Amino acid sequence: MDHLEQLEQQSVFILREAFRHFERLCMLWSIGKDSTVMLWLARKAFFGHVPFPLVHVDTSYKLPEMIAYRDKLAMEYKLQMVVGQNVEALAAKDTFPDRLAANPKMTVEEQAIARTACCGKLKAEALGATLHGTGVRRRLNLETGQYEPDHDHQPYTGVIVGARADEEGSRSKERYFSPRDKNNVWDVGDQPPEFWNQFKTDFAPGTHVRIHPLLDWTELNIWEYIKRESIPTVSLYYDQGAGTRYRSLGCGPCQAPIKSTSKNVDDIIAELKSGKLKNIAERSGRLQDGKHGLEELRRDGYM
Repeated sequence: MDHLEQLEQQSVFILREAFRHFERLCMLWSIGKDSTVMLWLARKAFFGHVPFPLVHVDTSYKLPEMIAYRDKLAMEYKLQMVVGQNVEALAAKDTFPDRLAANPKMTVEEQAIARTACCGKLKAEALGATLHGTGVRRRLNLETGQYEPDHDHQPYTGVIVGARADEEGSRSKERYFSPRDKNNVWDVGDQPPEFWNQFKTDFAPGTHVRIHPLLDWTELNIWEYIKRESIPTVSLYYDQGAGTRYRSLGCGPCQAPIKSTSKNVDDIIAELKSGKLKNIAERSGRLQDGKHGLEELRRDGYM
């Protein structure tokens, strides 16, 4: 097997182990390239069928193309698509765009604080409530194509996530099977050892576990696999003629494109191999991350 095949087989093994050991299992789908590759791998692992729900946290600020792409694939692949949202924060206008509109003279530091607080509400809190079943869940009706209230309020105890160790510093501290406490809080210093492909999958009842099938993949691996498998991706990743593209996808008000003329998958692979981006963080366009923003969010339960 070549390196991509080895990565694929490892990820398929992790997905099957997760399905075998966790009765209440779901997969987070952010609509980005990593979680879409993970979705593709899940379909391979279970012979074209994904036997657990796909969960997406909708902040209401995702670019419209991302939502259209989500629903198109969900219908085409017949996915159990569940969407969560912090409707209270949105109704109270407790978000960064609303705060900025109310105070357009915010300093850069004030904006950074407001962005992180917004992510805490619309992402971390919304995700926790969705996973625990205490928040709003809507499920896609595959017959009508509409989202309807989900009557399943049981918590998900196993959550598959598309995190990669090379993407961002805090993610390099993860394990394939990573326990959280009852509030989804991540204790970085209390992670089980994983040697020789031996994974701890037996946890105390009620333990919330994150599963990371893509942990050893790199950004280049992801794009090479997308090319090999002809995986459909959001066109925001490609230059549409303005000399820019998105390298990492998030909420519209808190992301910025990079300068790049890569118009297709081959161009992106060549760009990554050239070293042009080696000193630029993959998530540099995600303005909410800040110096420690993402790790703080992840300790509190975010992806």
